[in-house]
Amino acid sequence: MKNLTREDYPLGSKSPDLLYTPTDKAYNNLTLEAALQGEVTSADLRISPKTLEMHAEISESLGRTQLAKNFRRAAEMISISDARILEIYNALRPNRSTKEELLAIADELEKNYGATENALLIREAADVYERRGRLKKIED
Repeated sequence: MKNLTREDYPLGSKSPDLLYTPTDKAYNNLTLEAALQGEVTSADLRISPKTLEMHAEISESLGRTQLAKNFRRAAEMISISDARILEIYNALRPNRSTKEELLAIADELEKNYGATENALLIREAADVYERRGRLKKIED
């Protein structure tokens, strides 16, 4: 596959042949008619990790490295349940978790989901929270 650039954005109108749902349906097959015939489910309307990676490539071509990282982290999170994502989000709020708890979450993301970028971000947050006194205090 070619490297994607600004010229390919928006993908839906300029490169729809590259887009597939997580259930491997072609983007062009997601029509109102298909939905009315029951051929489109809610799972078909979710974004795929490949699509997020393509957006990351476009972002990098524009020098938007932080946005590219965000797209890649989002791609890693596709396989994580919404409930677990919410638990992790709450654990990342200041004074909600110990450093050990945050590091355990990072290990879980890496080992169970292959989410290395998200694990790196959580480890970084644990270090920053430690320096800034934002970790949960352990009561004796």
